[in-house]
Amino acid sequence: MPHSAYPDKRAADRSREFILGGQRSGKSRLAEQRAVDWLAASSDHRAVMVATAQAHDDEMRARILRHRQDRALRLPAMSTVEESSALAEAIVAHSAADTMVVVDCLTLWLTHLLMPHTPHTPHTPHMPYASDGPATDMDLPLDATQRIAMLVAALRGARGPIVLVGNEIGLGVIPLGGETRAFVDALGRLNQEVATACDRVTLMVAGLPLTLKAPAPPV
Repeated sequence: MPHSAYPDKRAADRSREFILGGQRSGKSRLAEQRAVDWLAASSDHRAVMVATAQAHDDEMRARILRHRQDRALRLPAMSTVEESSALAEAIVAHSAADTMVVVDCLTLWLTHLLMPHTPHTPHTPHMPYASDGPATDMDLPLDATQRIAMLVAALRGARGPIVLVGNEIGLGVIPLGGETRAFVDALGRLNQEVATACDRVTLMVAGLPLTLKAPAPPV
């Protein structure tokens, strides 16, 4: 279902939007629609997708391939860059006044940082259980803490529009496993930091966008 991009087209030139939602809520489709609207606004505009997924099994490889093929049909003018770790660097490298950068998604990116895939090796949690308080270096691995800070800095310094996609997974019951609770806490803190750095925050529910944060209208 298409959605208009922004009430004020000029506001999109350096806007930063964070689109949150559950599985199959329509968040990725809305992010793509933002790119469609951006590309349609000027023949000089470009769009880049930064995809953070990694293929560790046949099902995920097939899923990624399907997404690539579907995206190529819907948005042939948008190029794709695959980056599962150095996300801030990818944003800095591709951000430009005439280029919209779409990141899909932050949840997978955080998963790669906190729970890197090591085949045939039992996973040892990186994080202890963390409370709902502010993040500290004890809550997250140092590399993840640094990379999140770099991401926020890259968002604030972006030279063109940025659209980020992420999952909202904290609406259900408290998970039983300590490692899962720690990840839910870490993702919640990441979502808060990214939302603070963005001009616009949209929650997708059943394909419908709910505006949580928007720039003040021009005077």
